[in-house]
Amino acid sequence: MALQNQTEPGSGTQPGMKSDLKTRHITMISIAGVIGAGLFIGSGAVINSVGPGAILSYAFAGLIVVLVMRMLGEMAAAYPTSGSFSTYANEAIGPWAGFTIGWLYWFFWVVVIAIEALAGAAIIQYWIPDFPIWLMSLILTVALTATNLFSVKAFGEFEYWFSLIKVVAITLFLVLGVAVLFGWYPGIAAPGTVNLLGEGGFMPSGFGAIMLGITVVIFSFMGTEIVAIAAGESENPVRSVRTATNSVVWRILIFYIGSIAVVVTLLPWNSANILVSPFVAVLDHIGIPAAAQIMNFVVLTAVLSCLNSALYANSRMLFGMAKKGDAPKYFLKLSKKGVPVRAILFSTVFSYIACIMNFISPDKVFLFLINSSGAVALLVYLIISVSQLRMRKRLEQERGHLPVKMWLFPYLTYATIIAVSGIYLAMFFIPSMQIQVILTTIVALGVVGIYFLFYKKKQEAPGLGQAPAHVQRSPE
Repeated sequence: MALQNQTEPGSGTQPGMKSDLKTRHITMISIAGVIGAGLFIGSGAVINSVGPGAILSYAFAGLIVVLVMRMLGEMAAAYPTSGSFSTYANEAIGPWAGFTIGWLYWFFWVVVIAIEALAGAAIIQYWIPDFPIWLMSLILTVALTATNLFSVKAFGEFEYWFSLIKVVAITLFLVLGVAVLFGWYPGIAAPGTVNLLGEGGFMPSGFGAIMLGITVVIFSFMGTEIVAIAAGESENPVRSVRTATNSVVWRILIFYIGSIAVVVTLLPWNSANILVSPFVAVLDHIGIPAAAQIMNFVVLTAVLSCLNSALYANSRMLFGMAKKGDAPKYFLKLSKKGVPVRAILFSTVFSYIACIMNFISPDKVFLFLINSSGAVALLVYLIISVSQLRMRKRLEQERGHLPVKMWLFPYLTYATIIAVSGIYLAMFFIPSMQIQVILTTIVALGVVGIYFLFYKKKQEAPGLGQAPAHVQRSPE
């Protein structure tokens, strides 16, 4: 028996989802999806606490993400769907797993939308100091919501250009950095290894700090999985997923590890300027005029890109859950251009509420929202890994040839599950992360409880050997 995707269901006479994302959209999103504000700003704190060994923290965390993306790519290439890993978890582990990870992922991005809107408004206030942050965050959210509501092609175009700006910026940064490292830049002597080894050594705080850095760094890679969600609306899902999963290795290697290597080689790791903004510090060191202005623009682009992608990802996840009965059928309503209007608007409304909470109670309610979604990324990675482990044999039987295959299966899959579980458990013993992992665990258990109390009885849940309602079986 072979699994075949049905046309995305609409409501009434509404058409299904459109395959309007071009290969160039998916390619650029896959290239730049990993580049976010976490790299441009958050990397400073990691470098300042770990030292030059931060390179290893990013390398280890990047390796885990590469393996997870390969597993997700295997499933998405064989079975592209807007529900992505929530649907795969439903098939491989059970309906409760698909329900839980779908709603946790949706919750994560709802909080991210609010955070990114506020971050973008704060950056714009750098140029327009008298403009209220709350109003600017509202304008940004409404503008990108309108983009997502118009058509999936509009989302793809905006994300394409946002991504292109990030790629050009990081590429120029790397070119300038390498020129200085090799002594090719006029007026600046090559630093050699003095900053890598001269300030307490490569691992000034020991190997334990590198492992601690991994628990911080891995969250900055969240968003790479959006490509698998977008594949369901691309003109060539298999090719899009294959391109994205094959390129994730060099994307992380060049953009993240390469950038961090340039920063820690050019400047002392304990520099106060690195803590504030490592990329601005490097550009200032090289003598680039208006470095802060340039990086503010690039970071704003990264923030808007994340906001745009967040709106897209959580609306499609909500739509995918509604298809299999994990969310109200109300969210299956599509516009004439194949956009899940109600799913987008519902997610946005919750984001507005989160923004309001930031102003009413930033130290309590909003902080709770941020902390309780903090470790969701690890649960997503864990669910993807377990799903692939359980679906591989079945996919091979039903599909025959798999366009994308996980390397060294099942050994690397088991290794990834152990690594992700280890990081999650380690967070319980790291004081600065305990509140995040505890709250995320409580919220996750709460969602599982909701499923068994209210949803389990409503669903004729398909087991591992059955196809869900939105999947069609065709004769061999």
